[in-house]
Amino acid sequence: MKRRDNWGWQARIGMFIVSSEAVPEAEWWAMMPEGCSVHAARVTASTPWATWRVDRSGVDLAADMAHGAEQFASMQLSAVVLGHSSSGFVGGTGWDAATVRALSEILGPDIAVTTNGFDSFTALKTAGIERPFLVLPPWFNAATVEKGLAYYRDNGITLSGHLQYDPGPGWREVPPGEMYPSGLGFAQEIEPLYRQIRAACPEQSDGVLIAGTGFRCVGIIDALERDLGQPVLTANQVSLWNCLRLSGVRAQIPGYGSLFAH
Repeated sequence: MKRRDNWGWQARIGMFIVSSEAVPEAEWWAMMPEGCSVHAARVTASTPWATWRVDRSGVDLAADMAHGAEQFASMQLSAVVLGHSSSGFVGGTGWDAATVRALSEILGPDIAVTTNGFDSFTALKTAGIERPFLVLPPWFNAATVEKGLAYYRDNGITLSGHLQYDPGPGWREVPPGEMYPSGLGFAQEIEPLYRQIRAACPEQSDGVLIAGTGFRCVGIIDALERDLGQPVLTANQVSLWNCLRLSGVRAQIPGYGSLFAH
């Protein structure tokens, strides 16, 4: 008798993720439809993962990004995503498009390439969200938060407000840059996150966008949508959804948001 072996006969998707994170793969596998698979390349480079040239004619990929792309090129993938929200934030206007071009030069014309930023914009438009409430992880420092707000504004997104998740008293004295290395990435709890989003979401919001691929949250999408009466998007959810679309897979995935109905 045949058993499920997670072989990507419908779609194989490559994903660049932070080297020390476990959340992206875990959340993708939780949502992944049968016949599709995800394959990770881990990146140790600092943010952003591709740096602008002096004349801004393009970007130069970090060494492990280029190495990962070379490996992906031989894996018969249907799509590749750069799964790092903050790279787009710090890279700024035009960075996503420039990075897609640089990756495509290595991956070739037959593999669709996207970024978490592009996936978010596409999902917001598809879901009809015009005034999203933005939720950010606690390990983003003040400069990254400001760059993130500017990133959405510069891309024509009008936010109804934003929330930076409070991980609780045991973490409030830890500087943002030290939270993940100190273990917060593996100590995340989704119930307090659910309560904070539900309490803070403004009336004028018509959707929620949770940024950060290392931010554990897909387990509360369904509950938040029921309670708030509006669509909820998350970083890993939107990238999986868009990569499936780019791969020609239209899968109904219950329990992880109304986005998958589009």
